[in-house]
Amino acid sequence: MQTVEELDNAFEALRIETPPATLREIALERLRRAIIIGLFEPGARLIERKLCEQLGVSRSVIREVIRHLQAEGLVEVIGRQGPIVTRLNWTDAAQIYDIRAALESRAVEDCARCIDKALKTQLAEALDEIDRKAAAQNPLGILDATTRFYQLIFSASGHLIAWDIVSRLNSRISRLRVMTLSTPERTRQGPAQIRMIFNAIVAADAQAAGVACRAHIKAAAHVAQQLLSEGKLPI
Repeated sequence: MQTVEELDNAFEALRIETPPATLREIALERLRRAIIIGLFEPGARLIERKLCEQLGVSRSVIREVIRHLQAEGLVEVIGRQGPIVTRLNWTDAAQIYDIRAALESRAVEDCARCIDKALKTQLAEALDEIDRKAAAQNPLGILDATTRFYQLIFSASGHLIAWDIVSRLNSRISRLRVMTLSTPERTRQGPAQIRMIFNAIVAADAQAAGVACRAHIKAAAHVAQQLLSEGKLPI
């Protein structure tokens, strides 16, 4: 007869530590990525029948995915036209960059005040990944690695609600962010500016971290404004 400890160990072995992604989650990630990399341009109609064929899923799954992307701000529904990819304009984007600057600078400042050895290691690993993606000229990879870097900062500083807000706002301009990261200027400057944020955090210099963060976002906003004004990104 098994002991209580043996039974506990047996049941523990049944636990699924990393549940497999559902079909809806996979479809959501695929369609989100397709929008971000420009397979569906701003203003493009999202037709359920075609999406079912392209993704190989049912209409109910597509409807769930579209509702989720609508909540993220990547999709909007316009009357009889139905769901379309959200159009970008500088007025909205400028507000998002301003809000990001306020929330992210506060998070990095507080992170600098509570930095420890374990967090330094995690941030260094995330920064190395940003550098690797930049060297490979992989804008989407840079975006993912940068998201990981900031997620660590917001989590460590206890700004979880702020992170939820920033994540949703970033989702709305994700296509624009990938376009800015595709420019030689941002491929070089972006990672270098993030390293300045990192250096200030590990030095426990909250003020310098905040200044570096605001400078990083201001530079990104400047490139984004240029892209929109020059018509290099459909709006």
